[in-house]
Amino acid sequence: MLMMNLIPKALLFIFSETASLTLFFFRFIRKGMIPAGEWREFFKQCFIVGNQSLPLVGTTAFIIGLVLTMQSRPTLQLFGAESWLPAMVGISIVREIGPVLTALICAGKVGSSIGAELGSMKVTEQIDAMEVSAVNPMRYLVSTRIWACTLMLPLLVILGDAIALTGSWIAVNINGTVTFALFFKKVFANVAFGDLIPSILKSFFFGFSIGLIGCYKGYMAEKGTEGVGQAANSAVVMSSLLVFIIDLIAVQISQILGFI
Repeated sequence: MLMMNLIPKALLFIFSETASLTLFFFRFIRKGMIPAGEWREFFKQCFIVGNQSLPLVGTTAFIIGLVLTMQSRPTLQLFGAESWLPAMVGISIVREIGPVLTALICAGKVGSSIGAELGSMKVTEQIDAMEVSAVNPMRYLVSTRIWACTLMLPLLVILGDAIALTGSWIAVNINGTVTFALFFKKVFANVAFGDLIPSILKSFFFGFSIGLIGCYKGYMAEKGTEGVGQAANSAVVMSSLLVFIIDLIAVQISQILGFI
């Protein structure tokens, strides 16, 4: 009986959140899709999203490249295919691990930050004061953050991929000697544009969804300081889930178009 009661409530919550997010999205398109006149705030948000996220993304990517290589080597040795290690790691990182891992890190760091920041402004009525002062908060607060996330995430993905592959090269040299040039020659010989293009394209959608969810949760925050915490937490959960959904859709589209 308890499960029968929980399922309709869960479905109702999903439908209501989807409808509310859709309305917020159309409001963003109608009132502030282009951050015209707010370029200073836009570049500030680009710096916050990109530069301040790079240390965490780089550290995580380096460790992932190192660990993935160290764990894959013994299995490839069993089949005498150790020479394929750079190609395998390169394809894995470029196609899937790099974009998804970077997006999840940004969902946790950037999404929660946007949700908490806008949520704090909402509960202290700063957003209402901006509307009274004839300042468009959708353009100044929302548009600048969404487009900053959209543009910065692909750059973080590219840098993260490069750092992860560097970590992989270091791991390869723990039990052998492979030059930097030879390692990356093997990587690029097996990584085609068909691997890189879907990876970069879906990272734009990852960034857009993270920025949109963070702004939506912050903009709709209520119940004082408790609402700020809930906005930050739900922004991380919802944007992380949306990253996986977008990734699933991107894989299906890539298969249809023949990239995979």
